[in-house]
Amino acid sequence: MTDLTALKYTAEHEWVALEGDVATVGVTDFAADQLGDVVYVDLPAVGTTITSGQVFGEIESTKSVSELYAPVDGEVVEVNGDVDADPALVNADAFGAWLIRVRVTGEPAGLLDRDAYVALTGQA
Repeated sequence: MTDLTALKYTAEHEWVALEGDVATVGVTDFAADQLGDVVYVDLPAVGTTITSGQVFGEIESTKSVSELYAPVDGEVVEVNGDVDADPALVNADAFGAWLIRVRVTGEPAGLLDRDAYVALTGQA
């Protein structure tokens, strides 16, 4: 099981695991629950530069389409092909089904800790 207190979060419901200068990014269980059955993800190609706070992709469910927002600045170094092939993995294990890995440039800012994210979403 993922240690949820070790992750950082965005107000747009992405989670971030920082390991050195690489950030692994996914969507939270709260977002997956709100979306419903995820049927499609549109992720950037490896080598794409992303900017914190800017849209880097989309996630589509049977209920809606939502934009994915970059939690950090950097270059995409890996895309999760498993989620690309089977987007339902996001519903099955939101914290295991990461979306992209980014080589971070600069210092990540504005990320929330677990307590702040729980307070934001009203989760118990």
